[in-house]
Amino acid sequence: MAARLRHLAINADDVQRAKGFYEAVFGWRFEPWGPLDYYQVKNVGDGFLGALQGRRELKPGHRMLGFEATMAVEDIAATIAAVEAAGGKVVTPPIYIEGVGRLIYFEDTEGNLVGAMQYDPGVFD
Repeated sequence: MAARLRHLAINADDVQRAKGFYEAVFGWRFEPWGPLDYYQVKNVGDGFLGALQGRRELKPGHRMLGFEATMAVEDIAATIAAVEAAGGKVVTPPIYIEGVGRLIYFEDTEGNLVGAMQYDPGVFD
């Protein structure tokens, strides 16, 4: 099965300012979830999760700019193997997010950082 775009995160230097901006521009509704200054976007699209979070570095010296995309995959181990076989580089070890799934970030052959998540059963039900 082909990977599906399932998650879009907005990285912000000022989370509250960004929250106000996207509420005003797109009418998105944000709800606090998890750590301080992390929000889920509740009405970003059917079968799609959105987030607003503080800007971070997933790879030393590489700040996440713009939107951060995460693809839904069936098997995170197979995805890691495929990324490496195709010339990409996994930049974070698998991280388990309770009630969501296992997540990695990788760098593609062009230097773009992308997320891949093996979602837990029932997340999109």
